[in-house]
Amino acid sequence: MTNITNKLEDFTITLPISQAARTNAQQFAKNQPNLKKAEQVRLNTLAVSVVNDYLQMMEVPTDLIASDSWNPIMQLCTDVADLVVPSVGRLECRPVQLHEQVCAVPPETWEERVGYVIVQVDETNTEAKLLGFIKNVTTETIPLNQLQPIEALIDRLEQLRTSPVDALVNLSQWFIGQCQAGWQTLEDLLNSLEARPAYAFRSPVSTPDAVFNLKEAVTRRAKLIDLGIQIVNQPVMLIVEIAPEANGQTSVRLQLHSTGEQLYLPAGVELKVLDTSGAIFLEAQARSADNYLQLQFRGELEEQFSVQVSLDDMSITENFVI
Repeated sequence: MTNITNKLEDFTITLPISQAARTNAQQFAKNQPNLKKAEQVRLNTLAVSVVNDYLQMMEVPTDLIASDSWNPIMQLCTDVADLVVPSVGRLECRPVQLHEQVCAVPPETWEERVGYVIVQVDETNTEAKLLGFIKNVTTETIPLNQLQPIEALIDRLEQLRTSPVDALVNLSQWFIGQCQAGWQTLEDLLNSLEARPAYAFRSPVSTPDAVFNLKEAVTRRAKLIDLGIQIVNQPVMLIVEIAPEANGQTSVRLQLHSTGEQLYLPAGVELKVLDTSGAIFLEAQARSADNYLQLQFRGELEEQFSVQVSLDDMSITENFVI
């Protein structure tokens, strides 16, 4: 019988597995209750790490920390190998081993995914192959001969990034409990940070509800922002609070907090609100001893704006619509 994976060689991409990826995989595996679960988490972590490295090479921003696959609780409770791509969604990175002809895809990953990348991890754990991509999954196994070339992944992400509907975080949906990938309740995010002492939340969260007219209607979501090597051990937390006002407008408050061992934000980190033309509407910059930055404004229904977090030559922008 012909090995299906042989037919994939024309469009597979082989990448090294970094030492950091192997270390993370082993560390996550050690926290599991049995050998079977440990091996599942180890392979999932390696697959996510390789896809993350590939997207970084292709200059596609990713957010490992916000991914469920990096959350100790989710690792324990589910079989998940997702990678958050900001302003796009969650990409599932499913591992297969040498000579396997199909890839297992658990039902809990069939929804809230923008696509699936299949990663073949070699027996030495030193390199992996990106075998291909598939947009949707509705069965528990994918025959490998049904995969599209990995270039289809980049096309898919580019399509989603340039689509106004998919690229915008819709704040009005937060009022009814719908939330885009990467955004969590503040409580859930703080709980996940507590499980990782290196990222434990140090600075106090100042969120006085008196700022809003209708404090009982305040909706609050949070997200970790990693600006790269300058603060790789100290991602910052962006908190967005919204509340409806009697005149039909929506109050929006932004806060940027430090995480990790440092009480203060990195000096020079900036928080900006941009209008649809890219012009700066509001901005704040951290000094040497700022616990957090805060900006507040009001907007109309369907009004669009962007929030940019930057440090030196690194920046991440989130696009919103009210």
